[in-house]
Amino acid sequence: MMAASTPALAVLTARKVAHTVHSYDHDARSQSYGEEAAQILVERLGVLPEQVFKTLVVERADRSLAVAMVPVTALLSLKAAAAALRTRKLTLADRAAAERSSGYVFGGISPLGQRKSLPTVIDVSALGFETILCSGGRRGLEIELAPADLVRLTSAVSAPIAAR
Repeated sequence: MMAASTPALAVLTARKVAHTVHSYDHDARSQSYGEEAAQILVERLGVLPEQVFKTLVVERADRSLAVAMVPVTALLSLKAAAAALRTRKLTLADRAAAERSSGYVFGGISPLGQRKSLPTVIDVSALGFETILCSGGRRGLEIELAPADLVRLTSAVSAPIAAR
């Protein structure tokens, strides 16, 4: 079953990148979108929870935005991510700013197909998997793809930015 198109899926299709779309019924009562996705995908696909990544929009010292991706099982080390993004300080971006910049709703922000291309850092653990999963651009929509493809499409750097 093909899910409704999103800008993230359009990027993958246009660039002819191998991927698999996974959709599920999002529970509106869920407080943690990443944990919800991981729980469902682990049960349904048998993937490891560490293969499911969350996309966080962060604000750099100069007030510009960037993207940091870590497994849903981990927290973002702001200090490590700041070093990877070559800024002295990072904070999580305001929800409205993240939605405005990405064009996606909070909880469904994909690293792909954002309105503005942002500097991106992906936790180095992603490179240890054949495939990882990330948001497809809406709540309840996940994309499975090779981490190397995600790095290439987002021009990301990889660094140890996850705090366990």
